[in-house]
Amino acid sequence: MSAQAQMRALLDQLMGTARDGDESRQRVKFTDERVCKSHLLNCCPHDILSGTRMDLGECSKIHDLALRADYEIASKERDLFFELDAVDHLESFIADCDRRTELAKKRLAETQEEISAEVAAKAEKVHELNEEIGKLLAKAEQLGAEGNVDEAQKVLQEVEKVRTKKKDAEEEYRNSMPASSFQQQKLRVCEVCSAYLGLHDNDRRLADHFGGKLHLGFIQIREKLEQLKKTVLDKQERRNQERLKRREEREREERMRKRTRSRSRERRRSRSRDRERERERRRRRSRSSSKDRRKSRSRSRDRERRRRHRSRSRSQSRPRREHSHRSSRDRLNGRAESRRSGDRESGEL
Repeated sequence: MSAQAQMRALLDQLMGTARDGDESRQRVKFTDERVCKSHLLNCCPHDILSGTRMDLGECSKIHDLALRADYEIASKERDLFFELDAVDHLESFIADCDRRTELAKKRLAETQEEISAEVAAKAEKVHELNEEIGKLLAKAEQLGAEGNVDEAQKVLQEVEKVRTKKKDAEEEYRNSMPASSFQQQKLRVCEVCSAYLGLHDNDRRLADHFGGKLHLGFIQIREKLEQLKKTVLDKQERRNQERLKRREEREREERMRKRTRSRSRERRRSRSRDRERERERRRRRSRSSSKDRRKSRSRSRDRERRRRHRSRSRSQSRPRREHSHRSSRDRLNGRAESRRSGDRESGEL
């Protein structure tokens, strides 16, 4: 890649698709189905294994560093859950790799000479020590390239210790089987990248394998897959907790609304009862007032009747008294007249 292309890629990675105001690039969003979500998360096997003997070629989906920059900016503001797509992609790829590994093991079992379980265990021990030596040598080379010379020397000292263990393991393995069989190359399939490893591979071959781009690429993919799985689980757990919290808040709000409605209904009932009691008191007062008025009217009518009766009685009794008075006077006058007449008659005699 030229220096100019590297600068463009760096600007894309830093500023995204809008760095030049190019509308044609902005038409494709990072959320588009055509965009590789594994690329956005920097774990697409097509990128990682590029240039190895297992180069997968160009990815069928869009790879763009500017879109990755857009995604990284957007992912800081909200969860997009692109990890789910990446997990599905990487799981499918690793499953294919594991199938190839099992198939290679099966072919080796069919082609290599049968050995006893004891000899197989000793051969496996040699393979394990070879793998440890290869990893340590690759680590020492990496530390040396980074300038950590002291750390690299410590790792090389560990390599010497493992080499001693390997020499002893090879001696045990050689003594457990015929010399003709020992000279045959015993192969083993690498559990990480499914490549073949020889029992008698030298340190350089082991270092090249375990420090090579293919093996390290598969390690990166497998580690990224485990990391994404953990991220997905954490996000799902956090999402479930948030959903549970929202549900609890809704339930609490609903309980509060129910209590509020219950209190409102109780207050309405209380006010209704108060109004009913007030109406009842008014009705009782009204009935009492009506009774009092009726009693008052009745008493008034009784008084009026008595008054009228007395008035009629007085009216009727007055002529009788006058007649009685006149009769009494007449009788008195008659008696007086009779006496006077008697007196006159007595005088004449």
